[in-house]
Amino acid sequence: MLDVGAGSGMLTRELAGVGARVVAIEPDRRLAARLRRAVPEAIVLEQDALMTTWPTEPFRVVANLPFAAAAGICRSLLSDPAIPVASADLIVEWDFAAKRARLWPSTAQTVLWNAWYELAVVRRLEPRAFVPVPSVAAGVLRARRRSLPLVRPADAAAYEEFVRRGFRGSPAARERDPHAWAAAFLTSGRGRTVSRMTRRGKAR
Repeated sequence: MLDVGAGSGMLTRELAGVGARVVAIEPDRRLAARLRRAVPEAIVLEQDALMTTWPTEPFRVVANLPFAAAAGICRSLLSDPAIPVASADLIVEWDFAAKRARLWPSTAQTVLWNAWYELAVVRRLEPRAFVPVPSVAAGVLRARRRSLPLVRPADAAAYEEFVRRGFRGSPAARERDPHAWAAAFLTSGRGRTVSRMTRRGKAR
């Protein structure tokens, strides 16, 4: 289990308390040292999440992401289907969560992530739920890896080029949901039909 941007360790403590094997990623030296003392059973990595090498075996993420860095961290985690994220429950700014979970009107980024993950907003968190209190509400954005992706992982680069070119070329691109985009990609002849696959290993 990864806690990305662990901060003071509120989530790390809760996860470790229920027996999860936790790797906490926190770039601030002072907070990382405090976290090692508070949760000695967790592995604490003092590094920037955007510079982190993700595990090669399936893993889960539970994290309260820094709002300013959330988009970059999510791109790092969710854009490449070769990164074996089994699931991610991410506290992010409310507008960001709502935009990424919305299937229509679509955005290129949402279409691409939906090829590999089912995205949903599962909870809204008001500012008063946090200390210090932020100026905006937050939401829990949940990503669950699809048992059968909409596009073959081997076609990921070609699919991204297809989708981004489509969004640049036509305002009507936003009218297609992720399933329609995947179907259009297959119809174009650039992709192959996805065969039934299973994932090896257990999420950490």
